[in-house]
Amino acid sequence: MDIKVLLTVFWTVLFAELGDKTQIATLLFASDSDTHTFSVFLGASLALLVTSALAVIFGNYLSQHLHPRLMSSIAGAGFVVIGIFMIFRAANGG
Repeated sequence: MDIKVLLTVFWTVLFAELGDKTQIATLLFASDSDTHTFSVFLGASLALLVTSALAVIFGNYLSQHLHPRLMSSIAGAGFVVIGIFMIFRAANGG
């Protein structure tokens, strides 16, 4: 196991997830007094585990068929498009 990769991924994902819609949804589920908080924790954790596994599997598959520079360019372009979309949406009242 590469501890440097492990820590880089951990901190990157942790900071990326803080305050996102998934965390807010989890917070709202946990705030319901009729809800067992461990069920919310387990459900959210399993969902993040599955989405992370899918990302690793899909990323590994893509890395076998696409050049790393192309993958980085596609990812960068995707983030730019998402950023522009978010700015446009915020400018138009959400």
